[in-house]
Amino acid sequence: MRPRTLDEVIGQRHLLGPGTPLRRLVESEAPMSLFLWGPPGTGKTTLAYVVSNVTRRRFVEISAVSAGVKEVRAAIDAARSELGLTGRQTVLFVDEVHRFNKAQQDALLPAVENRWVTFIGATTENPFFSVISPLLSRSLLLTLEPLADADIGAVVDRAVADERGLSGRATLHPDARDQLVRLAGGDARRSLTYLEAAALLADDITVEVVEKAADKAAVRYDRQGDQHYDVISAFIKSMRGSDADAAVHYLARMVEAGEDPRFIARRIVIFASEDVGLADPSCLQVAVAAAQAVEFIGLPEGRINLTQAVLHCALAPKSNAVVKAIGAAVDDVRRGAIGHVPAHLRDAHYPGARKLGHGAGYQYPHDFEHGLVKQEYAPAELRERRYYEPTTHGAEARFAERWARIRAFLRG
Repeated sequence: MRPRTLDEVIGQRHLLGPGTPLRRLVESEAPMSLFLWGPPGTGKTTLAYVVSNVTRRRFVEISAVSAGVKEVRAAIDAARSELGLTGRQTVLFVDEVHRFNKAQQDALLPAVENRWVTFIGATTENPFFSVISPLLSRSLLLTLEPLADADIGAVVDRAVADERGLSGRATLHPDARDQLVRLAGGDARRSLTYLEAAALLADDITVEVVEKAADKAAVRYDRQGDQHYDVISAFIKSMRGSDADAAVHYLARMVEAGEDPRFIARRIVIFASEDVGLADPSCLQVAVAAAQAVEFIGLPEGRINLTQAVLHCALAPKSNAVVKAIGAAVDDVRRGAIGHVPAHLRDAHYPGARKLGHGAGYQYPHDFEHGLVKQEYAPAELRERRYYEPTTHGAEARFAERWARIRAFLRG
């Protein structure tokens, strides 16, 4: 089912649309050097194959897992001979190029520099960390995105109908199609693998057939419907209730159903401030780190980072003082309780500001003992309003004690 032309490639519209660098390079048939960076199953090998097919170039594939410098040089020598004898160019495709060491990557440089081959390197890891600078600077870096559900669905539909696939010999039920899309998790290759296995079991492909083929129970989960909202609600409430086991269960349920891990990570980051806050300030750091890790490495490994953050959030002492503080302040602002900024706090940098009394009498806290000085900060109308009401849970007890002393000093 591998596409034969750029127009047959599903997804990656940002790389394949009219006027995009890849399309211009292919249409001009000029030698090129590319790095394709993206998750598994997003079309890196497919694009390399299509480039070769469309430009009628010889296609040579090397796997960085098993090849060494000897194999790289042999492939380059063969490409030079072909170019010299027939004028035909070669696409040298190196899969998992990040696995090459420096010496192996150095062996590619002459071919890239002299345009003896059209070099295409595929990687699932950040090339800025795994590829030598001389090679990267001579290449165009293209980032592939995970395929959307609609893209995976289109891949499956084409495979069912196309003569290169099942050619209409099997009937795929809508709910079975949805399950294949969920199981794929943005990986087109995985969806085709499960579809092929299901077709070997039966011509009438139901959810039950897909379950047998994939050896995986179908998780009843609609990312646009009730299950999406019910499970994420239970997930948040389990963390809030400090039930780590329940929270991890709902996390697993979402991950296995194909929920966007970035959505899960965003909810954990929100929870870290909304339900933990200063009771454990490190919770937000862990949540943000997990979100960044998911962006960096994706699934399935990213689920480990998410689990760590979930356990940290679930077991942390709880406080909703942060969300209550901003909520009360916003309520005041919306009802018009704003007041005037005290004159000594106003900006005094522009010409004429001093004449208006802006900044007059302001006392710089760093000039005083403990970095504190008694002066008015809030508008006069809000002098007695309290927004932050800390709990005594976890680390927030220290903040509560300090804030009580500071408030008494400033308001006393």
